[in-house]
Amino acid sequence: MSRAAVAAMIPLEPPAASSIAGEVDKLYYFLTGITLFFTVLIFSIIFYFMVKYRRRSADERAADVHSSLALELAWTIIPSIICVGIFFWSSSLYVRNARPPAASTEIFVIGKQWMWHVQHPEGVREINELHVPVGVPVKMTMTSQDVIHDFYIPAFRVKKDVLPGRYTSIWFQATEPGTYHLFCAQYCGTDHAEMIGWIYVMSSDDYATWLAGGENTEPMAQQGERIFNHYTCGYCHVADGTGRGPSLVGIFGKPEKLANGEMRMVDEDLIRQALMQPNSVPVAGFAPIMPAFQRQFTEDQILQLIAYVKSLGVQERTNGK
Repeated sequence: MSRAAVAAMIPLEPPAASSIAGEVDKLYYFLTGITLFFTVLIFSIIFYFMVKYRRRSADERAADVHSSLALELAWTIIPSIICVGIFFWSSSLYVRNARPPAASTEIFVIGKQWMWHVQHPEGVREINELHVPVGVPVKMTMTSQDVIHDFYIPAFRVKKDVLPGRYTSIWFQATEPGTYHLFCAQYCGTDHAEMIGWIYVMSSDDYATWLAGGENTEPMAQQGERIFNHYTCGYCHVADGTGRGPSLVGIFGKPEKLANGEMRMVDEDLIRQALMQPNSVPVAGFAPIMPAFQRQFTEDQILQLIAYVKSLGVQERTNGK
């Protein structure tokens, strides 16, 4: 009987529906097997020694026992080799799964008590639902509006804390069309158990049709550009670098030198910090004159501005080809 048939009869685990699920399951089964093996071995030896070497009379004295170098080396070296193997296996799996492919579709998530707010780059928004195409790597850029949440899709074997005031990310590539559970795996208040949703994995054609039939909104980058122009950010951040602030064209994903000499990678967290507390990350060569926009932007608007800055980098690379 196949594993799939057994799983259908006895559902010991969620379905494996992502490109990394199989590798995660193999590591889990190995760890479980090792744990059970040594648990049975150790307790069997304990019970065996309890019976064999029990005291048979009140005046019985145990014989002197001399150590065995071979035995000492065996129970030191064998567990060490197993631990080292587990470390390299798990760390290599973590490293591979921590870096999304360059061609990933980026989707933005905001956790709030007690719902998941999702926005696609095309501008379509969802509440407690996420539609994704099958066979396409998807990167989730996530933040929280209030407390710590945790974005968890059991069928994809992905799980990540969603934190207020900063961004975290995970990625997955769904391999099986269908509908899958989405949970918050971090207790976040009274209605934590109600913070659930659904992941809909669709064929590429069905996904394109779904996107086209969604709400009629601007792409996130265009919404960010509108906010950028509304607050006259372009007055200082001139594209050719002649303004009172640094040019934002092509800046995302590249190191930037700060006034204190520190080099910081321009990512989502740095852009957020520059908006909320600009004086904490002054760029070298520019006066710290940018006003703080703390409490002026919603989490949606910050993500839209980030999408706009990212699009400027895309424009530069496209124009440079």
